[in-house]
Amino acid sequence: MALSVQQQTVYWGVATAVFCGVLWVLGDVIMPFILGGAIAYCLDPVADRLEKMGLSRVLSVTLITLAAFLIFILLVLLVIPTLVTQATALIEAAPDAPARLREFLTTNFPALLDEESTIYKQLLAIGETIQAKGGELISGLLSSAAGLLNVLVLLVVVPVVAFYLLLDWDNMVARIDDLIPLDHADTLRHLASEIDGTLASFIRGQGTVCLVMGTFYAVGLMSVGLNFGLVVGAFAGLITFIPYVGALVGGVLAIGLAIFQFWGEWGWMAAVAAIFALGQFLEGNIITPRLVGNSVGLHPVWLIFALSVFGALFGFVGMLVAVPVAAMIGVLIRFGITKYKESLLYRGKSGT
Repeated sequence: MALSVQQQTVYWGVATAVFCGVLWVLGDVIMPFILGGAIAYCLDPVADRLEKMGLSRVLSVTLITLAAFLIFILLVLLVIPTLVTQATALIEAAPDAPARLREFLTTNFPALLDEESTIYKQLLAIGETIQAKGGELISGLLSSAAGLLNVLVLLVVVPVVAFYLLLDWDNMVARIDDLIPLDHADTLRHLASEIDGTLASFIRGQGTVCLVMGTFYAVGLMSVGLNFGLVVGAFAGLITFIPYVGALVGGVLAIGLAIFQFWGEWGWMAAVAAIFALGQFLEGNIITPRLVGNSVGLHPVWLIFALSVFGALFGFVGMLVAVPVAAMIGVLIRFGITKYKESLLYRGKSGT
């Protein structure tokens, strides 16, 4: 005898509560496993393609792991040291930024700043706050043994978890499929297929877009000689998955740095602005349509809302699971709307 709707609601409600409780209690403990699972999910199509070429699953996963290891070594040798150096320099320069801004405005726009003006007092207050709290926070983060230990754990555990999950991915999917309630198997498989399509389009496609745009912005800004260009470009690329936000935030940061560095050299300032204008054009008209497609199923506002809610409730781990959960909820909502429009509640007795 099939379970009633009320009983099924109770079971799924309990499952949801358990899921949220695990995120709340375990938190950072499960973060390496979430990251490893995300990496395995992204690389599974590559392993499947290698299998179709005649390689075994073990050999396919081994080749992928070796390729990832070589890429990581190249990043460590070529990119990461520069990125860390620029990020450290930017952090160290942050406490002096309000004073430099005040000096810049006083020199170039003396009418805007007066010791009795609101702007002057606000800049002074911001500088004092950053000097009082910023240095303490940064030194705590850099000297924290726990933070260093977490980084080491991530570097060791995440690749191991990703390797074993990728090796056994198809078997795990088959076992989960075998546990689907038989009365709802077709519906659940259809929903799972839609969720997978949404995640594949967003995570795999948009992740590639972020990598491409981050490289483009970083190389472009460094080519014009902008200080901290690599950090700004990498940050702009990292948040490109939110439409327009990456180009807007990165552009504001880059142009603000360019005003300090290139004041009076209008050509270089225009070049920095042109890099982000060209990047936005390429992203919207060429890169994103080719790599992601036009139907992702995650509205930018819904994505920002999910990231904000899960980040506030569960911290960084919540932000990691926000995208798949948002995709899942979005698919369920669209499915519910479809069923609602097929029901008598919407159509009525005379509906056709």
